[in-house]
This record gives sequence, structure tokens and C-alpha cells, in this order.
Amino acid sequence: MFVIPPLNSDILAMSLDGFATPSIKFDLPEHVHGSHSFGWGLGWYPGGRQSAMVAKDPAARGKQVLAEAFTDWSSFRSTVFFCKVLGADKNYTHTDSQPFSRSFAGRDWLFMHNGDLDKHELDQLHGKAQRVLEPLGKTDSELAFCHLLARIREGSARHLSDVEPAALLSWLQRLDALGSADMCLSDGLSIACFHGTQSPKQPYYSRIQPPNNQEPQQSAAVQVSLSDPRDTYRTALMISTAQFSTGAWQAMRPGQMIIVRRGAVVWNSAPNNITPAQAVAPPALPTTVMADKTFLAPTQGAQPQERGRALNVRAVTETSDGMPLVYRKFEIAHASHYEYSIPVEHSTHLFRLQPIDDPVQEVVRFSLRLSSPAEEILYEDVFGNQMMHCAIEQPYSKLSVEATSIVKVFAAPPDDHSLSRRRTSIPLVWMPWQRQMMMPYLLPPELPESQLLELTEYAMSFVERNDNNLLRTVQDINLSIYRDFAYMPGTTALSTTPFEVYTSRHGVCQDFANLFICLTRLLSIPARYRMGYIHTGADYANKIQSDASHAWAEVYLPYVGWRGFDPTNGCAVAQDHIRVACGRNYGDATPTSGTIYRGGGVETLSISVKVREIHDGV
Repeated sequence: MFVIPPLNSDILAMSLDGFATPSIKFDLPEHVHGSHSFGWGLGWYPGGRQSAMVAKDPAARGKQVLAEAFTDWSSFRSTVFFCKVLGADKNYTHTDSQPFSRSFAGRDWLFMHNGDLDKHELDQLHGKAQRVLEPLGKTDSELAFCHLLARIREGSARHLSDVEPAALLSWLQRLDALGSADMCLSDGLSIACFHGTQSPKQPYYSRIQPPNNQEPQQSAAVQVSLSDPRDTYRTALMISTAQFSTGAWQAMRPGQMIIVRRGAVVWNSAPNNITPAQAVAPPALPTTVMADKTFLAPTQGAQPQERGRALNVRAVTETSDGMPLVYRKFEIAHASHYEYSIPVEHSTHLFRLQPIDDPVQEVVRFSLRLSSPAEEILYEDVFGNQMMHCAIEQPYSKLSVEATSIVKVFAAPPDDHSLSRRRTSIPLVWMPWQRQMMMPYLLPPELPESQLLELTEYAMSFVERNDNNLLRTVQDINLSIYRDFAYMPGTTALSTTPFEVYTSRHGVCQDFANLFICLTRLLSIPARYRMGYIHTGADYANKIQSDASHAWAEVYLPYVGWRGFDPTNGCAVAQDHIRVACGRNYGDATPTSGTIYRGGGVETLSISVKVREIHDGV
């Protein structure tokens, strides 16, 4: 009967959202009794290439600083790093030392195993028919690596993302039955990590984000830090069987598998273990669920082609699977009160306070009242916003602007993204006239080129994490801003740039919308700024969002149309959102603006916004 021996080695895997050069320091004993020794192994993918580099020292002593050996190498920049600290309980050779590297399907794959398997049973499981994938050494770990690659080869997969996660989990569970099976597998793009049910050690994982990524992560045998100045804004997800003294580390459950890509967990067999989002907004769905949920939007999804099918969203009362679609009615009261130390003799004002009226949203009633007489002009601006221009020529020291709206927001069937023309990949290809029409929504804000390059690299990490899929990339950006950035009123201003929000990792709804818009435009996805209101109700922890106008973003999806994303809450725009004005940026959609030509002095402004749901018949 196979008995699992004690385990003195550790593994460390790192996935980063962009290329980085971590400093890795080993602190191994100087003197080891007996013939066995400690050792280490390191694997990475230089510059994101398909080929991996592996460095090993199976007989190391004392402190070893890999940063001193590698930082001068331009090739020591990668998004994936594998590290194995070898215990002194076995006599390792270079061939038997981990991580293992094997070329398969046009790229190198890396593998680490922390544990021991019944090699006789594993050899029977692998089978003679798979000798095309045969280990070079004699370890059970390398044989398990070959077995996993054989299973992937049988499924005609060329990347780890081509393998159904449930299938990969079943293969690892089969190996887990043969002993202790803490394993990490990577194709250079993704990392799959599995914690065996019989493992002597407990793996942990942690997502380390700016600005806390500069703190060294220290365990008994290894220290890791992102001390390179180029890595100031990198996010790293680390998985380790060694307990680190700093950071918030989460223990993996026995039998749990996670798949990590570009610094984030993209699949989790134990979804309840997903790190909760910041408690300032409604609970966000996990990424795997968000990918299946689509948007409540003006256009219907694919429906059976029946004669006389209703095309007006308001006429559709249920989804194709029989779920009822009902409208919600809201009353919005928006009041702005101005006081001036010196009477204002002449001023002009622009008001964008009337909600839009379209197939999804109906304005039942709207009124706007000014406390001073004014010349009023109603019109529609170039963005389709309902505007009021007011000129006040009588002196005043106080001015009140009160807008009241009653709005119905209709539910609509979800978009059907199974249609071939809607399954779009990045980069997007636009017809010349489409690009010309969308140009105002494709230009990122005027920022230094160095800042735009950093933001582009950040945006591309979402693209690569989601295999260039347009919809999943946009959803990932939306959810990541919600999870990784803190909602902190009073910490930013109208002049705060997307890069400043990116570096500080905090802001308010306007800042998150601006960052979302900047990232999507850098990916050639048309995006616009949307101002409106949100009804928080009982489902939102952050109630103050209902006490002011709210901001989010909308992107144009080919063969779908404009769809709203709310990065402040990590959700798609639905019936909680009341849309008012849109434009290229805040300046095009601000609720109130104006110019004082004479007088004024010191201004005191107070704003009150109340959003209340109305139930018919109550």
C-alpha cells in the first residue's frame, strides 16, 4: 500500500497582469546533514514568447538572489513565473528537479508538483499508448505532467484555455486518488492550480495590487518583491504552499482548482471562495457567471421567427423562456440651490436634467422650475440630449433649479450573443464611415504618451485574459474596476485624469466611468459617458449613490448597439438606472453648467437628489 511520505518542498506560482521582473531571493540552510541538499528551480516565459526558460540548482546553499543574476537580462520579464524550493529529503538531479518544461502544440508548457504519487499506479494510468509523451527522468511528478499533456492532446487542445475546466479538474482528481497532488500547470498564458485532498501542505493564494505591491512577500525560504520601478502598477496573483508573513492570503480547499490568467482568477471550482468585492455596492456576479449574463437593452435577443412578432420592447411582456418582463416606475427630484455673496446681474445656464425617452425608457412627466425669471430655449443637442438654455438678466442673490421627473424603465429580453456576427473578437474592424462616425468615441483623453502606453498595457491584459473576446473583455474591465478600486468620495476632482485614478486605485463614479472609457477606447471600442440616476433600494450597500447624479459608461457593440456598464457597481446597466444625458465626456453630459458675466462673488452650492420607486395602485 502506498504511503504518502513527509513533504519538505514548496511551490510558488505567479501570474501578473503585465510583464514584470520580480526580485526572488532564496534563503536556504548553509549546512545540511547527510548527502541530500536543498535546491531551487525557476521557470518563466521571456517577453511572453511561446518558449520557456528554466533555471535550476538542485544543490544550493545559503542566500541566493536571483534578481542579481537576472535583472540585467532583458529576457527576465514575463507574466508567468514558476518557482520550486526543493527540500533536503531527496537526492535531486538536474533532470529530476522542477519545474519541468515540455514542448507541446507549438509552445512550452511548465509543470510543478508538490507531493508524491504512487508511481506504479500512475504508470498503469498513463498507459503504454501514450509513450509519445514519455518522461526524461524517473520521478512520479514528471510522469504526471506527461499524463496531463496526453489528456490535452487527446482533446485536440492547443492552449490551456481550450480545455474545459471541468474536464481538467476530473483529470487532476484522478491523479489525486494516487497520493498527494498539489499541482500547477501553465502554457505561458494561463495557470491551473489544484490542491489535493491528501496533501500534507496547505496552498494559499493572494492577489497583490498597487500600491501594496511594493511590499516584499516573505516566507521561511523565499522572498518575492516587485521592486523594479517598471513594475509599480503591476498586479500579481500568487499561489504558494509556503505561508507568507504579509498580505491577505486565502487558503485553498481540498480538491479545489483555480485557473489564473493575467493576475486574476478566471475560473474557480469553489466559487464561494472568490474574494468578496468591496462592500460599497451590490454583490457582483463571479466572472464565470457574468459571462453568461447579458444586458437589458433596447434590442431583443434572438426569438422564434413568428409572423407578427412584436419589435417594440414595450410590447414584449415575457422572455423566450416565459420569464415576465415588467416596467419599473421612478420619481426623481433633483434640486440645486445657489447663493452668492454679491448679486448676479447677468448669467446664462445649460440644463441637462430631462431623462431620455426611447423604446426602453418612457418619460411620463417632467418639469423644470427656476426661482428667477429667465429666457428659456428648449432644444436637442448633437448627442440627442434634451437641453434647456436659460439667460437671466435680472439681479439675484439666490437661485434654485428644481427638476422633477416620473420615468418608466422597461425590461427587455437579453441580447443573444450566440449569433455569429455578435461573437466579436478584438481587434475590431470598422468600415471607414463607421470609424468616422464613431471617431469622437474612439479618441482617448489627452494624456502624455507614456501614460497612455501604461494604460494600453493594462487594457491589453484584459484582452489576453479573455482570449480576445470582446464581450468578456468589456465585462472583465467593468468587474475589475469595481473589485480593485475603492469608492472614496472627496478624494478626486473634475480634473482628475484616468491615469491618476489608475495609480491611486480610488475615486467616485465619474472617475471609474472615465477610466473605463479610456481603457475601452485604447482597445478601439467606441465608448461614451452617460449621466443619470440610480435607484439603490435594498440591494445596494452604497446608498449615497441615490443622493446625487450617477455616472457610468456605454460601449458600442457590433450588431448590438450601445450598451451600458456601471464600473462603480460592477454590473450591466439595467432597470435600476435612469438615463439622462450622454456625450464624449463629463463636459458633454453635466447636469448643470453656466457662466456668470457680472457679480457673483463667493458661491455656495447645495444639491439634493432623491430617487424613489413608485408602485402603481399604491
